[in-house]
Amino acid sequence: MKIVILDGYTANPGDLSWQGLETMGELTVHNRTKANETVARAAEAEIVLTNKVVISREVMEQLPKLRYIGVLATGYNVVDIVAARERGITVTNVPAYSTESVAQMVFAHLLTVTNRTEHYARENRSGRWTANPDFCYQDFPHTELAGKTFGIVGLGNIGQRVAQIALAFGMKVKALTSKTTLPPGIGKATLEELLATADVLSLHCPLTEGTRHLMNAESLRQMKPTAILINTGRGPLVDDQAVADALAEGRLAAFCADVLTDEPPKADNPLLKQPNAYLTPHIAWATKEARVRLVQVATDNVRAFLDGQAQNVVG
Repeated sequence: MKIVILDGYTANPGDLSWQGLETMGELTVHNRTKANETVARAAEAEIVLTNKVVISREVMEQLPKLRYIGVLATGYNVVDIVAARERGITVTNVPAYSTESVAQMVFAHLLTVTNRTEHYARENRSGRWTANPDFCYQDFPHTELAGKTFGIVGLGNIGQRVAQIALAFGMKVKALTSKTTLPPGIGKATLEELLATADVLSLHCPLTEGTRHLMNAESLRQMKPTAILINTGRGPLVDDQAVADALAEGRLAAFCADVLTDEPPKADNPLLKQPNAYLTPHIAWATKEARVRLVQVATDNVRAFLDGQAQNVVG
């Protein structure tokens, strides 16, 4: 049994072990794989694991031995599910492994804006506090979260965990969701209501044709100029240029994102030059604890498939 991991580095840059997979076959791990290398590297494999390397219909047609594709992530848009089904190839993903880590990043971003701890720590390392004439100094107004309205678009695993944390901060939580029954403390709202009332708006919905550029020039104009927009979902949920324009014109207080439309972003992405755009490089999922879960579930998925009891099958 030949098992190939096409892009294992981001999930396991060397601090974890692939030992579980090694016990099930001849394992080859590539840190990264370019599109034109995919077929050659997976040619003899019956099992292929991928994070961001695309497995298209054309690729599958050149891999007659392929029986299983394991996606090292929750989202599985990198695999042509229809083509896999037609060829009898099982496709699995790793659901909910990063819920706690992503929810934590949402509030790391939010507190960066409301409290500016990194700014003050940097200033104090340069000696500013020691030379200050008063016992304290303040460069930015601080914002208390209690009592503010936290809007959530999408109430899946991550959205619900974010809601719980917001409630713990004493915030009023409203959500746009298809769910008919909501957890205690969460009010149901339309998108228009969220845009008009949210002090913080956090995106946690899937990327579909209906949600692509959900946050665009028109929707941004409906938000408070003091509002903070957070995106840890999918980059194309927002129109980068529209958000950059809103920031530049003072129509949006801050934009916090762990994801962008293009990753890595192009050098001319307008958000990179906006001082009130706080961007992290798609790392919300990547705590060591979350990556341990990711590798373990991916390994369990392969084992279950080989035992004839495939789990976490998608499509």
